Amino acid sequence: QVQLVESGGGLVQAGGSLRLSCAASGSIFSNFVMGWFRQAPGKEREFVSAITWSGSSIYYADSVKGRFTISRDKAKNMVYLQMNSLKPEDTAVYYCAGRYSGSYTVASSYEYWGQGTQVTVSS
Repeated sequence: QVQLVESGGGLVQAGGSLRLSCAASGSIFSNFVMGWFRQAPGKEREFVSAITWSGSSIYYADSVKGRFTISRDKAKNMVYLQMNSLKPEDTAVYYCAGRYSGSYTVASSYEYWGQGTQVTVSS
């Protein structure tokens, strides 16, 4: 079992930056993949980014490519999402998630979820 806890959300003006953190605890094996998803009001949960636990593969949604950077610290069991050049359309609840199999970009493939953290970008 894996537990995930996000932190770092908040209110920021357009063009600003935020860094989200996700603390993972429990038994994590080398083929684990950590992802970030977001869900805006009235919309479906959408893929943002994912990273393999080894760090060898990283994936981004087209909407955040070049602005967001995912990273992980294996020693601390932490995954981060650095978000730069934020836009009002980035406003959503951001979730950290983990999986061992399935598609990197499909939310239903992820077995473990954090509680979510709100990110609000004002124009």
